[in-house]
Amino acid sequence: MSLTSDGMGNSPKIDPAELQAVEAMHKKYQTMLEQLSGVLVGMDEVIEQVMIAILCRGHCILQGMPGLAKTLLVSSTAQLMHLTFRRIQFTPDLMPSDITGTDVLEEDRTTGKRVFRFVQGPLFGNVILADEINRTPPKTQSALLEAMQERQLTIGGETYQLPDPFFVMATQNPIEQEGTYSLPEAQLDRFLFMIHVGYPSQQDEIEICKRATTEYHFQTQTVLSAEDLRLMQQLVRKVPVADHVYEFAVKLARMTRPEEKQLPESLDEMVQWGAGPRAGIFLLLAAKARAILHKRYHATTDDVAAVAIPVLRHRIIRTFNAEAAGISTDQIIAKLLAKLRGGSPTANRPKVVAR
Repeated sequence: MSLTSDGMGNSPKIDPAELQAVEAMHKKYQTMLEQLSGVLVGMDEVIEQVMIAILCRGHCILQGMPGLAKTLLVSSTAQLMHLTFRRIQFTPDLMPSDITGTDVLEEDRTTGKRVFRFVQGPLFGNVILADEINRTPPKTQSALLEAMQERQLTIGGETYQLPDPFFVMATQNPIEQEGTYSLPEAQLDRFLFMIHVGYPSQQDEIEICKRATTEYHFQTQTVLSAEDLRLMQQLVRKVPVADHVYEFAVKLARMTRPEEKQLPESLDEMVQWGAGPRAGIFLLLAAKARAILHKRYHATTDDVAAVAIPVLRHRIIRTFNAEAAGISTDQIIAKLLAKLRGGSPTANRPKVVAR
């Protein structure tokens, strides 16, 4: 956001138009939550993380057991934003051209000559659900790399731009190993979030069963257009961040790297590889988006800490010692946060406050 100073050393001022934009964005988010609550039950935290990823123009992996409404969440979110939804069921026999598209040879009826024509694959959509992405071989998984990073596809020497906005929402089963292919680290790093979708509470599960076994039906209504979404994504990048918040995010990312020698003593020999620079970028972008969703006009270290686990959990590679000891990446991140926050108090630091 645009900050101006009155020249007297007082708190910076924020453009009133941008404050109004944040208010409007927060209201639309609340409306989306109301709409999604008519379709989904007890998934507020997951919905918030998906919305953060979308506002950051990022991709995410939804990891959870079958039957937890991962597909329904993605398709319903796309409907609320009036975006084109494409679902790709990844299977062991899926080929790259099955998702990117391919050139087909056809006859030109006017000239009688044969020409190649490109037929678009399902990747040419706004929201792509890569269902069970780890069930297809690396050859097909790699077809997503260029699409996710450059938002374009190069096929037969020609480059094709993908629709804007463009998001890949992948799903995978965390415990199923037979017939699966783990995503390479280079591809995992392109995902902003890895979101864990857990089992519902007992009360939520009762409500789910009531809805599924009766004639319950809820008709969602469009809340956002593609243009609204693009404006929101621009607004996120304008959110002000203080220097100490930048330092907090970068220090957290660097602490995950064993060569930095900043791991707590209890985590020695537990981390093989840490997060790269993309982690710090995503921590700050996600913190900005979270601040707006919580109706605040600046990102704080609390926002960074709140998004740290979904940003970092797939970027830390554990050692065999950690796996044998049952130490998860989530536990490693929690210990790093505890160390960083204990050693870097920010209670007395000034905050940017809207007035």
